[in-house]
Amino acid sequence: MIGDYTYSEFGSILAMQGFAGLILFSVFVLMALGLAIIFGQMGVINMAHGEFMILGAYVTYLCSTFVSATIPAFFPYYFFVAMILAFCAAFALGVLVEWAMIRHLYKRPLDTLLATWGLSLVLQQTYRTVFGAREVGVSLPDWLIGSLPVTDVVEVPINGLFVMALTFVITAVVYLLMYRSNWGKRVRAVVQNRTMAGAVGINTRMTDRMTFGLGCGIAGIAGSAFTMIGSTGPTSGQQYIVDTFLVVVFGGAASLLGTIASAFTISQAQSTMEFFMSGSMAKVLTLLAVVGILMLRPQGLFTLKIRR
Repeated sequence: MIGDYTYSEFGSILAMQGFAGLILFSVFVLMALGLAIIFGQMGVINMAHGEFMILGAYVTYLCSTFVSATIPAFFPYYFFVAMILAFCAAFALGVLVEWAMIRHLYKRPLDTLLATWGLSLVLQQTYRTVFGAREVGVSLPDWLIGSLPVTDVVEVPINGLFVMALTFVITAVVYLLMYRSNWGKRVRAVVQNRTMAGAVGINTRMTDRMTFGLGCGIAGIAGSAFTMIGSTGPTSGQQYIVDTFLVVVFGGAASLLGTIASAFTISQAQSTMEFFMSGSMAKVLTLLAVVGILMLRPQGLFTLKIRR
C-alpha cells in the first residue's frame, strides 16, 4: 500500500498522469518552439505569443464551422487544412508585426516586452469583438474521438496521440530548417555575428522578418492542436504564456534540445503533482524548483556556445 492506494492503483495513476503530462508536454513544445526561435534567436520578448496561438485556434474553429456547414463530406479531413491555414494566418500576422513594430525595437528587450504586451491586449479585444467573450469549441472528426485501451484501467485518448505525433513532426521540421538548411545557416550566422553576416551578403532584415514569422506560425499550429484538448476564448493564450517562457528560459535560450527537455520536465512534474494536490500548488512548487535550479545554472539546462 502507498497511502490509500494499492501498488497497482498507484501504478495506474502514475501511468495516466504521465500520459496527461505527455499531452501537456506536446502543447508546451509547440508553443515553446516558436518562442525559442523568437526569444532565443532574436532576443525579442514576445508577450503576444499566446495570442498568435489563439489566432490559430480561431482559424481552426472557423474551418470546422465552415466545412461542417458547406462541405460535410470533407469534414473528416478538414483538420489538416485548418492547421496549414492556422500557420499561414499566424505567419502573415507575425511578418506584419515585425515590419510595423518589432524591427524598430531590436536590442531593446524591455521595449519589446511593453510593445508586445500592448499588442496582446489589442489582439485579445479584437478576438472578443469578432468572436464574442464566450469560449468556443471545435467539432472533431470521428477518427479523433475516443480512446485506446492500454490496460484494464488505463486508456489513451486518440486526440492526445495525434497531438504528440504532430509535435514530433513539427519538431523534426524545425530541426531540419534550423540545422540542415541554408536558411537555418543564415539565421545562425545573423545570431552569432550580425555585422559579418550582412557583410557577406545575407539580408539580415529579411532573415529577422522570416524568423519572427516562423515563430508565430508555429504558435498558430500550436493553437490548432490546442482546440483538441480545450475550448478557445479571447484570453486562453495567457494561460500558457508564463509556462512557455519558463520552458524556454529553463531549457536554455536558442537550444532546441533544451526546450524539449525542459518542456518534458515541467509538464511531467505539473501533471503528477496536480493529482495529489491543487493545480495552483503544483504550479508554485514547479516554479520554485525551476527558480532554484536557475540560481545554480543561470544559462539553463543547455546553452549555445557563441564566439563573441
